Amino acid sequence: MIERYTLPEMGALWTDEARFGIWLEVELEAAKAMAKYKIIPETAYKAIKRKANFNVKRINKIEKEVNHDVIAFLTSVGEYVGEPAKYLHFGMTSSDVLDTSLSIQLKRSAVIIDKKIVASLREIKKLANRYKKTPCIGRTHGVLAEPTTAGLKFAMWYTELSRARDRFTEATRSISVGKISGAVGNFANLPPKVEGAVCRALGLKPAEVSTQVIQRDRHAHFINALALLASSLEKFGTEIRNLQRTEIGEMMEGFAKGQKGSSAMPHKKNPITAERITGIARMMRGYAGTAMENIALWHERDIAHSSVERIILPDSCILIDYGLEKFIGLLKGLVVDKKRMLENIYFRGGIVFSQRLLLKLTGPVGSREKAYRMVQRNAMKASEGKGLFRELVKADADITRYLSDDEIDSCFGLDHYTKNVDKILKRVFG
Repeated sequence: MIERYTLPEMGALWTDEARFGIWLEVELEAAKAMAKYKIIPETAYKAIKRKANFNVKRINKIEKEVNHDVIAFLTSVGEYVGEPAKYLHFGMTSSDVLDTSLSIQLKRSAVIIDKKIVASLREIKKLANRYKKTPCIGRTHGVLAEPTTAGLKFAMWYTELSRARDRFTEATRSISVGKISGAVGNFANLPPKVEGAVCRALGLKPAEVSTQVIQRDRHAHFINALALLASSLEKFGTEIRNLQRTEIGEMMEGFAKGQKGSSAMPHKKNPITAERITGIARMMRGYAGTAMENIALWHERDIAHSSVERIILPDSCILIDYGLEKFIGLLKGLVVDKKRMLENIYFRGGIVFSQRLLLKLTGPVGSREKAYRMVQRNAMKASEGKGLFRELVKADADITRYLSDDEIDSCFGLDHYTKNVDKILKRVFG
């Protein structure tokens, strides 16, 4: 059973068959440990190991009658095992199986998710290096600011996604715990060494202290890490969505041959993948809030969290897995329009070079405020379509009194904005 469920696709990991398979893994390891410490007969464990199996349809049928999933599962397994099944689940409570198994599901889901985070980082790094010296305009408040490079945009994504991975790794470590501590967590019927043996065999650590359940701050940590990851993916997707706007046109999603963007408008190319990622992030943030609501259970346990987790835990893992898959495809097919980026930099005659001109002018003028007024009045005229900025500046006698045409032209080059790109990328990638 263990090898069969090592690393399936994400959806398969959350099927009933997979879930019951992991329950059986936990039960078998518990029986093995109990036999080792002579709590149950060795012969009983060997019989259980040899005969144990389950039938999903049968479990579901039994559960309709007994209204208890673990009892239904044990009944189904017992029908295969026979008389030695009396030693199955010996001294254990349902949550010993449920919570330990859930930790295994989340840990195995994390392996799948992490591989796609790594794949995303790899694609972003390629883009950062490919476009490291590709000039584009930076925007603040959605308004043209100063030139930067497309590569620096991608490098920033890389660092943010790396932080998301670090948080997710820590959350995975936090959730990778098990418990075989009984009905209120005091090991009344089984010694802690059984729990230790089971957890070691399953790649988990024993929870330092548990009640009937593993505490739900761990699960909330896991879901919040996924929500933060999804929110960063949304941020990257939103940047692409904005840059794909017709009036900007600097980046766009790939558009496959035969693809159609609109049933009514044949000209349309829409950023549907990035928009889909936005929707996923909204769902994930909702699940994060719900996961935090699950932390406060009554006393040693209630089941207020249980029905919630049956939805949010598989959904969150499947959603983020899908979102990462879409994001990787988006990166691989991303179209970068270098020509349009350059055109936008020199919009209105290069108003975005106003700070360079201001700095050049301040010294000769002797007053930053006076120089600022000179540059601003020309920039405002250009912004209002009353001329091109560079031409307006060269026609301004107050400015040309201090700067030659060559000195003015020197303020409109791009090398000044790309000179430190390699240094920045070295800090990111080493």
